[in-house]
Amino acid sequence: MTIRKVKYYLYLKDVITLSVTAFGGPQAFLAMVLDIMVKKRHYITEEELWELHALCQILPGPTSTQTISAIGYRVGGPNLAYLSLLVWILPATIIMTAAAILVDFLQTQTEGSLDFAKFIQPMAIGFIIYAAQKTIGKMVKTTEAMVLMLLSAFVAFFYNSPYIFPFMLVAGGITTSLKFNKQPKIEEKSGIRIQWANFLLWGGVLILAATLGHFTKILPIRLFENFYRNGSLIFGGGQVLVPYLYTEFVEFKAYLTSEEFLTGYAISQGVPGPTFSISSYIGALSMRSAGLGVGGAIIGGLVSAAGIFLPGTFLIFFVIRFWDELKKYRPVRAALEGINAVSCGMLIAAAYLLFEPMPANFFNIAAIAITYFMLQFTKIPSPFIIIGGIVIGLGYQLFINNLIG
Repeated sequence: MTIRKVKYYLYLKDVITLSVTAFGGPQAFLAMVLDIMVKKRHYITEEELWELHALCQILPGPTSTQTISAIGYRVGGPNLAYLSLLVWILPATIIMTAAAILVDFLQTQTEGSLDFAKFIQPMAIGFIIYAAQKTIGKMVKTTEAMVLMLLSAFVAFFYNSPYIFPFMLVAGGITTSLKFNKQPKIEEKSGIRIQWANFLLWGGVLILAATLGHFTKILPIRLFENFYRNGSLIFGGGQVLVPYLYTEFVEFKAYLTSEEFLTGYAISQGVPGPTFSISSYIGALSMRSAGLGVGGAIIGGLVSAAGIFLPGTFLIFFVIRFWDELKKYRPVRAALEGINAVSCGMLIAAAYLLFEPMPANFFNIAAIAITYFMLQFTKIPSPFIIIGGIVIGLGYQLFINNLIG
């Protein structure tokens, strides 16, 4: 693989531009990368961009972050790749950590009330339903995939444990890999030269974090391990992250309430940069039990960001060196269908699990439906929809407070 040398500051300046202006999800992100990094700067060719993005899509972890890191690796080697990772995630991490601190402060001032988020909580369900529709449309193409999706949705709903998700993904991949004969043949070369350093780094960090978390019980270390494990299992982008995080941090560990989770997810839809930044929000709120105040929230936001983003980066650096040969094996390509179908099923379960604690009244159902139809049939950017919901919610809370007062 050819590594092209460019001036670090120039590439990093373009990455920071993306990190503060890339609103609108993966489609908008790709369009901006194509415009800035391919057409304007010529860091890589358009064909190379699509190849790298396709590779990142089939690996666990945040696709946009892996794409940025992979381009950085191509144009400047490992050092530039890690610097671009840091620059890309930092603005969203700061914003979402600050959002968690603000949400906690506002709840303290209103005796635990989240009335200011009254509108954006059901709106978050609308975003998830819209994301599920788009994801299923792209990933579920066959009857077998549809059956796997429905089965995984059933299992994820009735056996809601973070430890069952990895087994579901493996089972889905094995199921579809058995029908590899339907995949077109590509000439295979015997022997793939694999460099194991980054894979061993990925596995070593996971084992070390799990061991330290188990024996020390230190909350930041446990948070890092929790997010690192989740970041190693997520296929399908930021929307698929939702069932994992909701199950582990709301249902299983009760670090957050369902209302707090929905508030954070809604806010994350209006923030530029990687959608995995919701992890910083969850990590910051999870640190409340440590009693460290704002400092603890900042620590929680940073370690959670490190945990969620690092495994995907290690894995892309591992696979990118031999992917051209690996993808020629039909069972490998066939397994992706099952993995993606299971991810879609978990996303369906997440939408229902998030709605379940919410009162099934006219207001909530109308807010979900209106949000979905705005996303589906208008060109209003997501940040404006979220900002509108926050403004209306704050106005509602002020009105209620004045009425009571």
